[in-house]
Parts: sequence; C-alpha cells; structure tokens
Amino acid sequence: MTKWDADRIGDLNGKRVIITGGASGIGYEAAVKLAAKGAEVILAVRTIDKGEKAATKIKDSHPDANVTVMHLDLGDLKSVRQFAEEFSVRFNNLDILINNAGVMVPPYRKTEQGFELQFGVNHLGHFALTGHLLPLLSATPGSRIVTVSSIAARKAKINFDNLDGSKGYNPMTFYRQSKLCNLLFAIELQNRINGSANGLISIACHPGVSATNLISRGSGKEAGWLVKQLMKLFIQSAEMGSLPTLYAATEPGLKGGEYIGPDGPNGTRGYPIVTDESKKLFKPDQAALLWKMSETLTGVKFPL
Repeated sequence: MTKWDADRIGDLNGKRVIITGGASGIGYEAAVKLAAKGAEVILAVRTIDKGEKAATKIKDSHPDANVTVMHLDLGDLKSVRQFAEEFSVRFNNLDILINNAGVMVPPYRKTEQGFELQFGVNHLGHFALTGHLLPLLSATPGSRIVTVSSIAARKAKINFDNLDGSKGYNPMTFYRQSKLCNLLFAIELQNRINGSANGLISIACHPGVSATNLISRGSGKEAGWLVKQLMKLFIQSAEMGSLPTLYAATEPGLKGGEYIGPDGPNGTRGYPIVTDESKKLFKPDQAALLWKMSETLTGVKFPL
C-alpha cells in the first residue's frame, strides 16, 4: 500500500485554515503544504514579526499563496478571546482549526491568568480558542478541529490537585500532562459533537519525534547549530512530523475521534496512519473531569 504524503492532499481552494504556532516547526511545514494546495491560511502567532517572516517565506516559494498573520497569545485568555472576536468579524466561516502551538519543558512559569505555563498554553489556551470559534466551525459544512498531542502523553498522569504546579513542578511531567490533556480534549470534543449538524469533526494527532523549535523551552529562540545537527541524526524532520497533522486535516475518509501518528517503530517516525493508542490513553471519567475544570478555569462553555 502506498504511504500517505502531502501529494495526496486534494485541492483546497476555498478552504480557510487557522494554524496556531504556524511560524515554525510542524505548524509552519503544515502551513506551507496547505497554502500550496490553495487553502487560505491564517498563521495565529504570539510574535507577529516571526509570523510575517514565515508568511513571506511561504509566498516566496508559492507566489499565489494566501497567507494572513494574526496575533494570538495562548498564554493570555484575553488575547485568545480578542483573536476569536477579531477573526469572527473579519471572516464568516472556518473550515479547519489546527491546535498546534505549544511549549515544552520550560522553567516554572505561569500564564497571564496564573496557570502553569504548559497546561495553560498547550491545553487551556486551545480549549478556550476552540470554544470561542465553535459557532463559526459549526456553521461551516464539513469543518474539522485538529489537536496536536505527543507520544509524551503515553507516560502522563493528570494531577488534578496540582494543575498550577504550586505543590511541586517537574518540567517533563507537566509537559506530558499537557499533551495527554490535548488528546483527552480532542476525543471528548468529538464525543460531544458526534452527529452534529454540518459534519463537524474533531481529530487528534501526534508528530512522533520530530525536529521542532519546542526545544527552545518556551523562549521562542531558534535551536543552536550543533543542536540542530544532532537532532537531524536521531529524529525525523519537521516536514515529516507535519504529515500526521496534514492527514488529520485533509484526509476525506476520517469520521472524527481518530488519533493519527507515524507508522514507524513505536510511532516515533514515518508516514501517517490511524493508530489505536487512544483506546488505552482515553479515560472517559478523566476526560469529563478535565472538561469541567477547563470550562471553570477559562470561563468558556461550549455551545454543545
């Protein structure tokens, strides 16, 4: 059977896509491929200058690309709301929302509203963003929500009594927790919208082990030359890592609730397939509690 790659993506003219963190890493690589296929791509980024440089780079290689840069700070729920409000004024539909941005193993820091940074940015920011944009997504026939998790979720446990890290903080433990939250959210969202009007679906994915800028530990700085060379020796490229995201966003046969990842050894690299990992990792009671707490913490309730 032929491996799935970006050449399998159909014509996306007329489709509008938001990619959070689309200025670098797998978000950028996904943006390039989607724009090349004709989609209108909105790069939702914390640093406008980086977003503009990414947009220029995409347009240099694809002169007809339709790319817009908008400010979004997932670490500030006010910024999340402002982004959604501005987007809803400027646009009347949304075909694909890709919840991609994230921070990985930073020193202990908090978001603007006082949440531990990784839980706040990786999960709560995307939870709130999705909730705010749900009316537009629901009004757009065949729309999709893609949420990027990680193989780090495999070893995760959610400590609901210490979500802010005040009772102890380990960077990797909290990163794993945030990525499990991404997976639980994506599947729980599908369960809640299942059978909704216009065919809206929610899908989770993970990039395997890929060369991305997450190694900056939340600073947004580029990895050093030596680090980049070492990364190339042991892990797959960001372009390959973007394939599960692209598959989740565009493959026609998906029904919602799938978990997409690489087909290689232990899911660390390779071409995208539907995996069965979510059967082990998804716990309905845990997902329901996370949903309830997320609504309380963000003040965002989904119209479902």
